Amino acid sequence: MVGKRHASEEISAKLAQANELAARGKTQREISKALGVSVMTYHRWKNMLKSSRSSSADGAREEIQGRPSALAETGSADKIKQLELENAQLRRLVTDMLLEKLKYEEELRSRQGTRLRHPDGG
Repeated sequence: MVGKRHASEEISAKLAQANELAARGKTQREISKALGVSVMTYHRWKNMLKSSRSSSADGAREEIQGRPSALAETGSADKIKQLELENAQLRRLVTDMLLEKLKYEEELRSRQGTRLRHPDGG
């Protein structure tokens, strides 16, 4: 079944309707059925709304202060360092695995080569 794309205005209207239904004590299944979408789509929309609210709140906070908070700057710098360290570790792991793979392939080739060069007398 091919999914349907919903306009952002339509999503906003349906989420407002969902909030009203939730206030009346409807279950998520009943809400999604009333909206005409799956439960997963309803959850995705709710999460999308939450993330947009938090990002707009962060932007408003930064706008009020005139610059990003120092905590956010240090947090992002720490996160970048952590990701760089993890990236280096993963590169080493991949390199080790590739070297091991090459060793096994070479060993396999040598085994197959000896079998082909010296066939049994049978």
